[in-house]
Amino acid sequence: MKLGKKVSDLRTQYAKGSLSENEVSGNPIHQFNQWFEQAVSAEVVEPNAMSLATVRDGRPSLRIVLLKGYDEQGLVWFTNYDSKKGQELAQNPFAAITFFWPELERQVRIEGAVEKISAADSDEYYQSRDKGSRIGAWASPQSSVLSDRSALDARINQYLAQYGEAEHIPRPPHWGGYRLRPDLVEFWQGRPSRLHDRIQYSREGGLWKVVRLAP
Repeated sequence: MKLGKKVSDLRTQYAKGSLSENEVSGNPIHQFNQWFEQAVSAEVVEPNAMSLATVRDGRPSLRIVLLKGYDEQGLVWFTNYDSKKGQELAQNPFAAITFFWPELERQVRIEGAVEKISAADSDEYYQSRDKGSRIGAWASPQSSVLSDRSALDARINQYLAQYGEAEHIPRPPHWGGYRLRPDLVEFWQGRPSRLHDRIQYSREGGLWKVVRLAP
């Protein structure tokens, strides 16, 4: 049985740019910053949306999360530590991230070890969120089975009653930030005929090695 348009017929020709190993920064975080700012300027929809892959017992798991900060130390996002991804990272503290910015025909792949950020940094970001999101961090037992939506609504009402009038809501101990420290980064620029540009950085002895990969 065939449903909808034949998937194999869907094609896009990429021709918006090129990428040379002679043009990129020697530091992948600096190169990422340049591309990220260009994605923001190009009004890419949620340029900080990234696919996050984790592994438990040899089985990969993938979802979209939002980047909330980056610097020379790595890339930061926030979540429930007891969630599926949190449990997977507790068992295997390595992950991979992918950004795809179709408006620019670009992709960035990043791999590395993951660690929790400091409690103080998690507190600071938590307090910057709107009250509904702060309440939600308490109310949602993320990745757990719910009997129905009303069960979640009941938990929301419970914490609204407890914290609804408060200006300061304490951060849940099970919620906070992670940082991925990159040891491999690949920048991908779409090119015609699927002959894309791929520039890879790999960390070797504290230094970054830059190479071109075949498309």
